[in-house]
Amino acid sequence: MTRLLLAAVLAATLLTGCAGSSAAPAGFVSGDGSITVIEVADRKPAPLVEGETLDGKAWSSTGSAGRVLVYNVWGSWCAPCRAEAPALEATAMATADVADFVGLNTRDLDRSGPQAFVRGFGIGYPNLYDPDGSLLLGFAPALPAAAIPSTLVVDTEGRLAARILGGTTETTLTALVRDIAEGR
Repeated sequence: MTRLLLAAVLAATLLTGCAGSSAAPAGFVSGDGSITVIEVADRKPAPLVEGETLDGKAWSSTGSAGRVLVYNVWGSWCAPCRAEAPALEATAMATADVADFVGLNTRDLDRSGPQAFVRGFGIGYPNLYDPDGSLLLGFAPALPAAAIPSTLVVDTEGRLAARILGGTTETTLTALVRDIAEGR
């Protein structure tokens, strides 16, 4: 019952997500770009995330132990997701020494749109196919992705460290990842 309630709350929360595209699911609005950074002493363990990539390969967050892990929640129908895609790829490359990136594709009914998105933007990091948002449930209630796009950052100790609601920039995300990698 609790898991079902969390799924309903998450679904309702994501419905306040992304706008700007005629293909966007009804009711979606973009986040405001707000950044939440959790004080080191107050951080809680991030959920284990396991899923299948857009190209059908298994992926698990256990492979990123000891590194910063950046999750980006996105949809191929989302205009702000398209706008921030180059910044995410650039940041992933600029912080490859300390961080791993993974996309959480949500609300796409089949893989063709997200696969085209990844190819079109030259995204090199893995992207998990999560059409119903079930992978996001593990982040609630501590630090839910409350908009699409959202970016969640896990510190090197495997704890939820930060969240960006809405689109981000290379400068902002690179600084955030570097700060978290340095233990801040």
